[in-house]
Amino acid sequence: QVQLVESGGGLVQAGGSLRLSCAASGSGFGINAMGWYRQALGEERELVAAIRDAGRIYYADSVKGRFIVSRDNVKNTLYLQMDSLQPEDTAMYYCAACRYRSNTYYPAYWGQGTQVTVSS
Repeated sequence: QVQLVESGGGLVQAGGSLRLSCAASGSGFGINAMGWYRQALGEERELVAAIRDAGRIYYADSVKGRFIVSRDNVKNTLYLQMDSLQPEDTAMYYCAACRYRSNTYYPAYWGQGTQVTVSS
């Protein structure tokens, strides 16, 4: 089992920044990537950014150039630095431990989520 605890969400004005953290513990079979997902009200959950054990990184087009995903393997913590935030970034953000294969991330474990709200 993998336990994930997110923190760092909040309310910010458009153009501002937030840094999300996800503290991970435990282990899971086949877990080889970590990702950040978000779900806006009435929308489907979407992958925002992910990082594989080999270091390869994925960003959704909507956040490229504004968000940076990173991980500290000593602290077992995943981060998402979010700059130039826009109202459309408003969502619940979830950390996930994933299995990556065949160019697809499969989330296996989820955190409880942290709310990000961007005011215009």
